[in-house]
Amino acid sequence: MKTLLEVLQSGTDYLARQGCDEARATMQHLMAHVLHCNRTALYSQFDRPIQEAELAPLRQLLKRRAAGEPLQHLLGSTEFFRREFLTDARALIPRPETEELVEMVLKKIPAHPVRVLDMGTGSGIIGITLALELRERAREVVLADISPQALDLALENAMRLGARVSTVQTDLFENIPLEKAAPRPEEAEPPGSATEEEEQGAVHDMRFDVIVANLPYIADGEKLDPEVMRDPHTALFGGPNGWEIIERFLARARDYLNENGFIALEIGYDQAATVTQIMDGYGYNYIEVLKDMSGIARFPFGYR
Repeated sequence: MKTLLEVLQSGTDYLARQGCDEARATMQHLMAHVLHCNRTALYSQFDRPIQEAELAPLRQLLKRRAAGEPLQHLLGSTEFFRREFLTDARALIPRPETEELVEMVLKKIPAHPVRVLDMGTGSGIIGITLALELRERAREVVLADISPQALDLALENAMRLGARVSTVQTDLFENIPLEKAAPRPEEAEPPGSATEEEEQGAVHDMRFDVIVANLPYIADGEKLDPEVMRDPHTALFGGPNGWEIIERFLARARDYLNENGFIALEIGYDQAATVTQIMDGYGYNYIEVLKDMSGIARFPFGYR
């Protein structure tokens, strides 16, 4: 019977031979997952014998990882902004750069309560994180996506983490009206005391103070790592040049902003000049593109 250390080393060697990046860290994650402990706890159990009942699921996970299945899908979750989010093939795996976007957005949100729209929400990481970080300052947070499967995953994450959000299935702004009728009051006013419009329900503005979007920005046909291709293609490819969906978004997003509201985007490494030109053409003000930790102009902001 092999010890934990022996299994860790043999699994690491196997993954390395299969060309997996960060083979040892990956093996640590898989072992911690199977043994129901954290990675740190492995170091205090190196001499522990590994039972066959524990080896069988570990072997299956190793085969799937060697075949290119993302580690996050195997574990069923990933960490984002110090929280564990469910991850699977229904939505894009969160990238580290997106955490930087959330930090930047939080710094720019005013002190008063705000309405937030997370367009192209995927697993819900941006909108849910903003809802949890803003707390009482989040007047409303809406998660929007074209994929019903992604929205199901986002709702699962919201319920697990206790985030107060709503969802809408939509192709960009197609199913998001600029105005909506308020619910009718439970008790009607005396006859003749209300206008016709009030009888039909007051109309509420549906504009937002903050719209954040991590939309597809990879050019159609661009060759990607096989592991990345496990993500939904609708969450990856943004058109012949990569920025076409972003342009469709920018064409309408400004109309959905309150005065002094802003949009924030995550874009490709070489798209800053094109995207800022598009933003300027659609009338956004105070446009700036902030850099990620690698120095890449990655995050355009624009105001109404």
